[in-house]
Amino acid sequence: MRCLTLLTLLALLPATLTAQTTGAPAPLRVAADTPGVEIREWPVPWDETRPRDPDVAPNGTIWFVGQAGDYVGHFDPATEEFARKDLPPGTGPHNLIVDRDASLWVSGNRQGYIGKMDPNSGQLQRYAMPDKDVRDPHTLAFGKGGNIWFSAQWANRLGRLNRRTGRIDLLELPLPQARPYGVKVDATGRPWFALLGTNALATIDPETLALELIPTPRAESRLRRLAITRDDRIWYTDYSTGWLGVYQPATGNFQEWPLPSAKSGPYAIASDAQDRIWLVETGPAQNQLLGFDPRRAAIFSRTTIPSGAGAVRHMVYDRERNALWFGTDKNTLGEALLP
Repeated sequence: MRCLTLLTLLALLPATLTAQTTGAPAPLRVAADTPGVEIREWPVPWDETRPRDPDVAPNGTIWFVGQAGDYVGHFDPATEEFARKDLPPGTGPHNLIVDRDASLWVSGNRQGYIGKMDPNSGQLQRYAMPDKDVRDPHTLAFGKGGNIWFSAQWANRLGRLNRRTGRIDLLELPLPQARPYGVKVDATGRPWFALLGTNALATIDPETLALELIPTPRAESRLRRLAITRDDRIWYTDYSTGWLGVYQPATGNFQEWPLPSAKSGPYAIASDAQDRIWLVETGPAQNQLLGFDPRRAAIFSRTTIPSGAGAVRHMVYDRERNALWFGTDKNTLGEALLP
């Protein structure tokens, strides 16, 4: 695994890392036949609340947050009915993940806490950040050993919450305005973070909390969201320049492809049971859901999101339904049924 020590980092420019190796980008192939997938969207009944970051409960129902509405939302695909549970005013919930016992974990992005909500009663237990400067827990991901890993974008911190003890550990990134964003955890329990403020991935040793920064090949790239396939390769969307990339920790190699649309703005990304990569181009007025086959290194599916979407900021794969769930800036909850 290629990494930079703190001394090396301090010698670099504040906002840009330089990769140790670079190479010419592999050309992106778009298959001659790129069929779309079926996408269904439901208007969320609470207007202009930015429904986002859904997750699938053990019973197959969907939970999500209303970032601009201070609520946790619930959707039952069988009945197509919505319900909500309110959060404290001003929470600004950014992300939600559902535990195995169906409890809900919410990032209170504007009030500096992570909350655990009972899905039946709506009772909320708050875990406050131990540092008052960390006001913006952003994206959450379950790890091993009872941990939740999280990013705090504007505070420039990475964090770990032990959900059994409530202890929170925080790590400050050594580059100013690195802006940690998307988070995923690999099969070994190691968390990976996309850094939106520089051209790098970050990862943490879950035992020692040693931090590593891994630069991407192009200085202009800015990573937003991550997906991890079963071979523990780290896939990322480069929001700034419209590329899809992958990092292989075992070899330290990167591979990147420019995406089809001008001003692509790739944001949400997820992998499915076949290790295919799905991502959304948010730059086009009508957002595009793309399916990418790593084995062929080709786009094999392309679908216009019916509502236009505005932006799809996060997606989750539903294995039971072989579907993707996402919220949109058009105030809809969407499901894409995969082939």
